[in-house]
Amino acid sequence: MCGIVGYVGNSAARDAKDIIIDGLKKLEYRGYDSAGIALNIDGELQIRKHVGRIANLENLIAGETLASRIGIGHTRWATHGAPSDVNSHPHCNSNETIAVVHNGIIENYVEIKEWLAKEYGITFKSETDTEVIAHLIGIYYDGDLQDAVYKAVEKMRGAYAIGVVAAAEPDKIVAVRKDAPLIAGLGEDCNFIASDIPALLKHVRKIYLIENNETVVIKSDSVKIYNAERKEIKRDVFHVTWDAESAEKEGYEHFMLKEIHEQPKGLYETLTRRIEEDGSIKLDGINLSKEDIENFDKVFIVACGTAYHAGLVGKFVIENLAKIPVEIDVASEFRYRDPFVNERTLFIAISQSGETLDTLAALREAKRKGARILSVVNVVGSSVARESDDVFYTWAGPEIAVASTKAYTTQLMCMYLIGLYMGRTRGILDEERYTNYLKELKEIPDKLKELLKKENEIHDLAKEIYKKEQVFFIGRGSDAGVSYEGSLKLKEISYINSFAIAAGELKHGTIALIEKDTLVIALATQEKLYEKMLSNIQEVKARGAYVIGIAKENNTEIEKQADRVIYIPNCIDEISPLLSVVPLQILAYYIARERGCDIDKPKNLAKSVTVE
Repeated sequence: MCGIVGYVGNSAARDAKDIIIDGLKKLEYRGYDSAGIALNIDGELQIRKHVGRIANLENLIAGETLASRIGIGHTRWATHGAPSDVNSHPHCNSNETIAVVHNGIIENYVEIKEWLAKEYGITFKSETDTEVIAHLIGIYYDGDLQDAVYKAVEKMRGAYAIGVVAAAEPDKIVAVRKDAPLIAGLGEDCNFIASDIPALLKHVRKIYLIENNETVVIKSDSVKIYNAERKEIKRDVFHVTWDAESAEKEGYEHFMLKEIHEQPKGLYETLTRRIEEDGSIKLDGINLSKEDIENFDKVFIVACGTAYHAGLVGKFVIENLAKIPVEIDVASEFRYRDPFVNERTLFIAISQSGETLDTLAALREAKRKGARILSVVNVVGSSVARESDDVFYTWAGPEIAVASTKAYTTQLMCMYLIGLYMGRTRGILDEERYTNYLKELKEIPDKLKELLKKENEIHDLAKEIYKKEQVFFIGRGSDAGVSYEGSLKLKEISYINSFAIAAGELKHGTIALIEKDTLVIALATQEKLYEKMLSNIQEVKARGAYVIGIAKENNTEIEKQADRVIYIPNCIDEISPLLSVVPLQILAYYIARERGCDIDKPKNLAKSVTVE
């Protein structure tokens, strides 16, 4: 959720303040209700923090010199305590000799807080769980910051990444990771910590991926990693191959719009990197033999949010192509219901960031029960990727907007490739069907480019309907899964009360909410369900609904029922979700734009959900 950046250098020409704030700007997508910075200046910690965007922090310190060669910074997504100046990070101990930034949740912070108040008479200024960390380290500190952090961590339960500086040690940052992302960047005469790679790309390409329960100590001339037993360990350097420009807007008004337009490229990369010259599929990072696949009697797909919606379509795909039963569950429910998982289960975890805590916890639960773990992720070296048996990268490229678009469609493409691979390996798919399916998938990037040309048409439609405060999405089969994603896109960036439902369920209660001018978006891209969807449209039209239909170009009969229709290029039913979701993304974008919403940074949301 939150973003962390730390810097230590030995050159007076490089200002820690400017470097840290620049890095925080690259992490605003992780959290942005407040921001702060702690700098060691002449043996004293200077703390500056402000509620709101990073620009507020910049205005606060404008005109101050604050020259320093070491510091830590933070951009916050509130979990404990409302967004405010006092609840902003960094947090300090009583005499402000220790400063801490923190991503995650300390589950036993109330217990620690009460103990600190009773035993040491400590008074707390904020409502946060983070403040207890600073006080805890403070009471253990006797000149050795690393030792104090170790002792504090022994008392803490939860998921966290923390960065710590001490006034008396102006050359050192100590950071710890437990179930929350943390990296260390290796520079020239300077080193860094951060929550995510984009924060450091301007300065470094060599990083260390910090593992669970590891401590990293960075100085200007060294980066040392220690395990929980305080033994130094060696780590291979991870070389970042994508550039900083790919994380910039490149002339688009918002990252979300840029990423919508990057989908043809992302789908092309995700697909063509896996197709051999003879037409066979090579799933790099996946080592599933024919024997392995035939051993599976069930597939579990587990994810959250948009990734879960990709899984809804993935269930249709794998069951259709490989004829293996598939269960799908949201990760936050899976881990608490003692699911029937064993060594004959293939567990597929889907996550854009690879750091989603609920998904990671579900993965670990499935692994404990003996399942084979296959992850579909976008971020190389992420926690989900590292803890999986097999990894399938989406090749979407960096996704910065909180509302996911290209990650979703590339996740779908991965589902098709996995389904095709398993179906062919099991002998379920004959060569004619396999070849035709692959041919259709190869045509998707170009068809999507044509579909994106309808952007102005969809924008005009958004201008007509953006004042609606309630919207229903309906569909059948895989269209139902796409409806859920379309509804989520609309609600998360426009704040419209949006609701998705399988169209056949309308009459079982929900239709009571349909009245004059209620907006209904109906997906009707499945040939065998097309007539039934027309009947569902008639049902809501009879009650006064205003209907926008999504259909294939050859199915114009829908015009007799719907008020407006957006057509997608013709394709086989099974792969229509790769196309039908895109008009919904564009519509959500322009509705939010017409409503004046902050599209890339919607309220109360964060890109990487690293807390429960």
